[in-house]
Amino acid sequence: MIAMRLQVFKTLWGFGGDYAEAGQQALAAGFDGIEAAVPQHASDQERLAIELEDHDLSYIAEICTAGSYVPDRRAGVADHLASLEASLRDCARLRPLFVNCIGGCDAWPLSNHLAFFQGAMELADRCGIDISFETHRSRSLFNPWITRQLVELLPAMQLTCDLSHWCVVCERLIDTELDVIEAIAANARHIHARVGYDQGPQVPHPAAPEYAHCLAAHQNWWESIWTVQRRRGFTITTLTPEFGPDGYLHLMPFTQTPVADLWEINCWMAETEKRHFHSFMRAHGDRGGDGAENAPFSFM
Repeated sequence: MIAMRLQVFKTLWGFGGDYAEAGQQALAAGFDGIEAAVPQHASDQERLAIELEDHDLSYIAEICTAGSYVPDRRAGVADHLASLEASLRDCARLRPLFVNCIGGCDAWPLSNHLAFFQGAMELADRCGIDISFETHRSRSLFNPWITRQLVELLPAMQLTCDLSHWCVVCERLIDTELDVIEAIAANARHIHARVGYDQGPQVPHPAAPEYAHCLAAHQNWWESIWTVQRRRGFTITTLTPEFGPDGYLHLMPFTQTPVADLWEINCWMAETEKRHFHSFMRAHGDRGGDGAENAPFSFM
């Protein structure tokens, strides 16, 4: 069996620089690629393409359908598919590893969810682009049970597992839903490594000892995914540390000072998960990767 390798991606969510700075920062910190929204303008697409090529970085394209992270409540299935089709055309020139789609709407009936995902997979197939659908609040895959139901009906559907969202929706660490996580693990394509807790999608800092149980829970779920991927013969598994702003990052009252630095948190998460992955692989008799498990890392 060929050892599975981990590729780690830098998110541009919360990043204020340009694509050149992003590429340099990702390369210097040991990231394998960038995950970012598809640029709307051709000039920005060209700039991103140049930086990816110059720094030999892979790209995961992020597409939100019919709105931003929260969809337009009035938009129907056809609207979501039309916006997806336009973005798929825009990202084709960037040759993404795959598209991470934040799609659908939590308020839809099951028939709408099915119609959207069937249509989305057909569109991506026609464009020759792999697509993976994110488990995200306000969207079709907003809770564990609807997600399980949908992958049972659409077994070819790939998932981007951001399980921190489900902690908020369920108002608990979803250890009581381990059967659901195991049921969807075969559909998992990508992991968003953000640590949630029972009252929020993002702990103030994943290294804080008071949130060690939350980190351990998420790592256990990610291992469930890696176990299935390894058994299925994956040679590469991908992960994006995705701590971000917009109400996710905790702020001090009155001053609105961030309690931690996003880039440092995401670097800490990347290095922690490299070590975690290598430990997981060694436990299964595989070396995997490039020895990054021994690389020193300090948050401060």
